[in-house]
Amino acid sequence: MPIAAKRVFRLSLTIALALVVGYGAGVPMPFIAPMFAFILGAAPKPPMGPKGLVGLLLVLCIMLSSGLLLVPILMHYPTTGLMLALLGLFFANYATLNLGKPPIGAFLTLGIALISAMGLMGYGVAPTIIKALCVNIMVAVVCQWVVYPFFPEEGEPPPPPPPPEPAQSSWLALRATLIVYPSYLLVLTNPAAYAPIIMKSVALGQQAEVTNVKVAGRELLGSTLMAAFLAILMWFGLKLAPNLWMFGLWTLAYSMFVIAKYYGVLPSKFSPSFWQIVLVTLFIFIGPAVGDTESGKDPYKASAIRLALFVGVTVYAWLMLVFLDWLRTRQLNKRSSVSAMEMSS
Repeated sequence: MPIAAKRVFRLSLTIALALVVGYGAGVPMPFIAPMFAFILGAAPKPPMGPKGLVGLLLVLCIMLSSGLLLVPILMHYPTTGLMLALLGLFFANYATLNLGKPPIGAFLTLGIALISAMGLMGYGVAPTIIKALCVNIMVAVVCQWVVYPFFPEEGEPPPPPPPPEPAQSSWLALRATLIVYPSYLLVLTNPAAYAPIIMKSVALGQQAEVTNVKVAGRELLGSTLMAAFLAILMWFGLKLAPNLWMFGLWTLAYSMFVIAKYYGVLPSKFSPSFWQIVLVTLFIFIGPAVGDTESGKDPYKASAIRLALFVGVTVYAWLMLVFLDWLRTRQLNKRSSVSAMEMSS
């Protein structure tokens, strides 16, 4: 079997298995398990071992707990708390770019933004979410252990791309921070209703590394709409046979399609980052919709509101990229003009 096909089957089966185990075991926020399975398993390398899992959970708890430290500051000193959150988000994005480890940066960003916002609902809510995230990480990694022996990687994994220059890292980190921060402010107004926006904005912020604004805008908005389209198809497929096994099979089918595009097995005019956002956003759409059905809420109304918010956040991210790119180009032109005048004089 070609190595590319192995990667598609391995990651798709891991994602589908993580979803079935998460929902079947009654794990809190089970739709996050397949998202973590994708984030941790996308790199073409063997899964982490038990020691690595324990280390990851410890690091994850520490990073997510950073949001708990912000809760009392936000309650009693809101201006200071907001400034600390802004600095923390910038540090998380800067570390992601320099260390070359997007999952670590995403977890730290979630800790600062999601945990601190949910903690305002009650101090006991945030630890519950931290526990849910850790359990979903365990589910994702265990599913990797189960699937990997059937589709092992061949040869040495490719080397990671070199980190960008420090100045470029700072600029890209600022762009990512300004994408996430307004969504964080919105979530603070109603954490229970707007919590999915944080996960969406974090996914968008992770893609702010794209330096071409036109390409970034097309990917950000196009991937959101593509995810919404696939979520609608998946939802009506589930209505034909609403049970866990069909949910897992539909997840397997859609994951295989997206991941084949992601790895380049199927031709695509979009980059891998486009399909990465598609798959992550697909679960952010379909997971809460299933939860709305279980709790007796109207899934169509809630999904329509969620889609409008996601599109709004995406359009804002695009406009922010355009504005910051224009501002930076203007500053660079001014510096070039000043340097030319000094050389001529």
